[in-house]
Amino acid sequence: MRLFYGWIVAAGAFLVLLVAYGAQYSFGLFFSELVAEFGWSRAALSGVFSLYAFAYPAFGFPAGRLTDLWGPRVVIALGGILLGLALAGMALVSALWQPYVLYGLIAGMGMSTAWVPCNATIVKWFVRRRGAAVGLVTSGASVGTFAVPPIAYLLIAALGWRGAYVAFGATILVVLNLIALVMRPDPESLGLHPDGARVPAPEPAGAAPIPVGRAMRTSAFWLIAGTFMAVWIPVFIPLVHMVVFARDLGFSALAGAAALSALGVGSTVGRIAMGALSDVLGRKPAVMIAMAVQVVGFVAFTRAGTLPALYTAAFIYGFGYAAISTLFAPTIADFFGRARAGTLVGVLFALSGSASGLGPILAGLIYDRTGSYTLAWELGAALNLLGLALFAACRPPRAIRP
Repeated sequence: MRLFYGWIVAAGAFLVLLVAYGAQYSFGLFFSELVAEFGWSRAALSGVFSLYAFAYPAFGFPAGRLTDLWGPRVVIALGGILLGLALAGMALVSALWQPYVLYGLIAGMGMSTAWVPCNATIVKWFVRRRGAAVGLVTSGASVGTFAVPPIAYLLIAALGWRGAYVAFGATILVVLNLIALVMRPDPESLGLHPDGARVPAPEPAGAAPIPVGRAMRTSAFWLIAGTFMAVWIPVFIPLVHMVVFARDLGFSALAGAAALSALGVGSTVGRIAMGALSDVLGRKPAVMIAMAVQVVGFVAFTRAGTLPALYTAAFIYGFGYAAISTLFAPTIADFFGRARAGTLVGVLFALSGSASGLGPILAGLIYDRTGSYTLAWELGAALNLLGLALFAACRPPRAIRP
C-alpha cells in the first residue's frame, strides 16, 4: 500500500515546527544570560519577546496569503533564511535596541513563515482526520519545547550565549531550507484527494466555503478572533519567565530549563490527545476543554513552591496551551472551508496572535512593581475564562449567497 503523500508533508511540517519552536522556547535561557550580562530590567528585555510575539502573528496575514499563492515550499524556505540570520545575529548584540530589531522584528517575520504555512497546508491535506493530523504536526513544536531548552543550556555552558545563538541560527537556516523541498500545497497539486481518499471528502457539517471578505462580516469570525486573543494575551508568560521564576523560588537555571521541558511534555500530550479527540467530540467542545485546562495551569503556578509543584503546573499549562493552538487552524477550516484556509488562518492569527506580545512585558512590569509573578498568573487565568465565555457563543456561519 502506497504511503499517502500528505503524511510526508505532515512529517516535514512537524520538523519545521520542532526546530523553529525549540529555538523560540529557549529564549528564557538566553533571557537570563542577557539580564546577567547587560543589567537590563526584566520589563525592558521582556519587551523584545513581546515585540517578537506581536510581530510573528502580525506577519501571519501575508504569510498565509503567500502560502495560498506560492505554496508552502517557497514561504518556509524564506522563513528559514530570515529566522536563521536573525538568531545568528543575536550573537553580536551590545545595546538593547539591537535585540528589538533582530529578534523582535526579523526573527518574528521569519517565524510567521513557519507556523502559518505548516498549519494552513495540513488542513488542506486532511478533512476526515484533520484534528489528528494537525495534532501530530504541531506536536513538533512541543517536542522542540521539551528537547531544545536543555540543549540550549549545554550550548550556553560550552560556547557562551553568543556561540549558542550562532549554532541555533545556522541550524535553522540549513534545516528549514532542506525540509521545504518536500512541502506541497494540497493533495490536488499531485492529483490526490484529502486523506488519500478515492473521491473528494466532504467538508464538516456547517462549514461555509465563503470568500475572506464575507467571512469577516460574520459574527463567527469576530468571536473566534476575540476568543483566541483573550487566551493568547498571556500565553507566552510562562515560556519567557519560567527560568527566572524558578530562580525566584530558589531553584537553579537548570531546574527552570527542566520546567520548560515539563511544559513541552505536557504540550506534546495535549496536541496529540486533543487533536485526535476533537475529531470525535467535535472541535468546539475540545477547544473549551483545553481552555479550562489552561485556567488550571495558571492557577497551579500561583501554588508552585516546590519543584514537583512547579513541574506539575508547567505540564498542565503546556497541555492546555498546546491543545488550544493546535485546534486553531482546524477550527477555522471547519467553520469556513479549506479553500482559503491559508489566508483566513493568517488573518485570524494576525488579529488574535499579535496580542500575545502583551503578556511577557505585562508580566515583567508586574514583577518589577510587586516583586512577584502571582498577579500575572491570575491575569492569565481570568483571560482564559473570558475566552471560554466568548467561544461558548460562537457558531459556524451559514453559507452566504453571492
